[in-house]
Amino acid sequence: MKNPYFNPAKKHHRPEGFQNNYQSFRGKRWHEILQWRWQAWRAGHPRPVNEPIPVVAPDLDFIHANAQAGVAMQPAATWIGHITVLLQIGGLNILTDPVFSERCFPVQWAGPQRQTPPGLNLAQLPHIDVVLLSHNHYDHMDEASLRHLAQQAHGAPLFITPLGHKQWFARRGIHRVIELDWWDRYELVATEQSHHLSVTLTPAQHWSARTATDALRSLWGGFAVCSPDSHVFFAGDTAYSKDFVDIRQHFAREHAPEHGGGFDLALLPIGAYEPRWFMKDQHVNPEESVQIFQDLGCKRAMAVHWGTFQLTDEALDEPPRALASALHRQGISPDDFRVLAIGQTWRLPARQR
Repeated sequence: MKNPYFNPAKKHHRPEGFQNNYQSFRGKRWHEILQWRWQAWRAGHPRPVNEPIPVVAPDLDFIHANAQAGVAMQPAATWIGHITVLLQIGGLNILTDPVFSERCFPVQWAGPQRQTPPGLNLAQLPHIDVVLLSHNHYDHMDEASLRHLAQQAHGAPLFITPLGHKQWFARRGIHRVIELDWWDRYELVATEQSHHLSVTLTPAQHWSARTATDALRSLWGGFAVCSPDSHVFFAGDTAYSKDFVDIRQHFAREHAPEHGGGFDLALLPIGAYEPRWFMKDQHVNPEESVQIFQDLGCKRAMAVHWGTFQLTDEALDEPPRALASALHRQGISPDDFRVLAIGQTWRLPARQR
């Protein structure tokens, strides 16, 4: 099947799909998958958790009042669990990779099961204006959640995705979809209730597949969301690469001087990384996530992509301990790269304008 978006001038484009900038992704062979599972079984991985994953009741009064505050909205981020975050910036309510289902799998009677409840359930959400979808893996692109959001009262959100997802949405009757290539920018025009925002799709070191036959056919990536009150970076799923130095340089040029000081908040993955020989080319470990934090030059980061689904060999509660060690080695305060409880809201200072 040919890539309908193919542009030979772009190095991440291929006639049949897409690739990474700095290291081509090769899907794992069956014998490698079997080797991983055999080694994990012999070693007794994953280990059980030492302590429960922290979950707190959401501050619904603040979240819903903030959702209605328009341009007076306080920048805030609420961790719903796994990769899903409710961002409230610029007068808009934005969800990253909404996953509310019990399992991240093609069917709901098999596959990785949710170990912690969502910090907010779908009924507790404010009206969502924008959904950022990083790629099509089942622990990020959850069909039931996306269908529910498309049917929310007062109209569907705008779904912003990498190239190659619009047809999937259209087959499900969802048409408010914008596709972006790496470095494409979409402008959300200011209204009486919201500031002007820009959303840019950024490169990531990852891959895509929804079935056994569509690997690398759709694009993947992260997002930079810039409004006058906050600049936020969402990494999606990624391994470590030079892409993050490129992202810092790109926004230093594109948004100077208003981007001075870098991103106000980065949502960075810290989980699903063991064993390294199997996961290193697709998922960062906490030490590499700290390196991304430094490469981006951002002011703050929130740890995501851990504590919800047991996807790999490390214990579900291990990533925060490894992150604390990595931050200590680099002399970075845990107040600057925070591990939130599921359901917790981080209220952020507004960017000085």
